[in-house]
Amino acid sequence: QVQLVESGGGLVQAGGSLRLSCVASGRTFSSNPMGWFRRPPGREREFVAVINWTGATTHYADSVRDRFTISRDNAKNTVYLQMNSLKPEDTAVYYCAADVSYSHNFYASTEGDDYDYWGQGIQVTVSS
Repeated sequence: QVQLVESGGGLVQAGGSLRLSCVASGRTFSSNPMGWFRRPPGREREFVAVINWTGATTHYADSVRDRFTISRDNAKNTVYLQMNSLKPEDTAVYYCAADVSYSHNFYASTEGDDYDYWGQGIQVTVSS
């Protein structure tokens, strides 16, 4: 059974930091793009950051650029999201995802509908 399991979420004060991790099991995604998306309370899912299989290509939402950093360790089948200078508007359920449509490619889609595998999500709450 293929699983993506997020960890590292929780409650933090504004200005603080959290590091999310997403570990894959059941198969490897080391050759595929992976991404982080989030669903704020009462809103639709939105793109946060994506990374291609080597880490050479990354894309960030304007709202998180220069505060969040996506990275990956293919040997550990893990993708990370370092979140600094957190704001209350970053409060959301965060999901990691894998796109198996592309393999060994520079491409990484920012569209959630392009992703095939999803984690169960993890809550991040930023208090003011």
